[in-house]
Amino acid sequence: MAILNKDMTLCISLAARPSNIGTRFHNYLYEKLGLNFVYKAFAPADLAAAVQGIRGLPIRGAAVSMPYKEAVIPLVDHLAPSAAAIDSVNTIVNDDGVLTAYNTDYQAVERLLAENTVDNGLSVMLRGSGGMAKAVVAAFRDAGFRNVTVVARNEEKGRALAGLYGFAWQSDDDGGRLADGSQAQVLVNVTPLGMSGAEEDALSFPQSAIEAAELVFDVVAMPSETPLLKAARAAGKPVITGAEVASIQAEEQFVLYTGVRPDAELVREASQFSRREA
Repeated sequence: MAILNKDMTLCISLAARPSNIGTRFHNYLYEKLGLNFVYKAFAPADLAAAVQGIRGLPIRGAAVSMPYKEAVIPLVDHLAPSAAAIDSVNTIVNDDGVLTAYNTDYQAVERLLAENTVDNGLSVMLRGSGGMAKAVVAAFRDAGFRNVTVVARNEEKGRALAGLYGFAWQSDDDGGRLADGSQAQVLVNVTPLGMSGAEEDALSFPQSAIEAAELVFDVVAMPSETPLLKAARAAGKPVITGAEVASIQAEEQFVLYTGVRPDAELVREASQFSRREA
């Protein structure tokens, strides 16, 4: 990495449980492309003060992770269409003290559904109701999926999210069964279940649901192989991983911060490097 200097541009991430994934991804690309940037992850003690710091220092950009994707909205100046459409933010860009929020999570999920040619006629059960869940549900809706059920313990948020996109809500997965008694064909975890930390051993869907599914999608990026993904692979099911989501959304953030689009091979290298010591 280049020696720190007074002209270096700083980008950061804000997360309750930060990892080195984004730090290593962005800094790898800065070095390879000869950009005078540096990236650092933070767990803010005061979110409002942290966002004000982005404006005042100035910091060029900030990635925003759980649980701040909705909480930062009143703290920025503008919402780009990607964030305004779903009221969820994962990226802040600072242009001379003016903060604009974006959502590259949506772009990542949309791209992965297309690249994996996921049949939009399949039934979907999605667990979660937070800011990331908004991005995922919106991407499924815009990809043409109509039979989607949102499972959430928080009834108010779960019903609101499902209703916003014309989908169903239920309070429990009931073994992966939908309201009509059928098994969901696509399982999507958008909760911290399985994430490194207090709930890292938790399986976000029961084994019976995994065995009945045709595709399993876990947006958790740390660890790259969650209990859900391990169980799905063991059952011979195709998967979409949080590592893939993280790589694509980080690429889009990199472009927003720097104005430079790295080639696909560099993105692949940066993604692999980011996970060596995540």
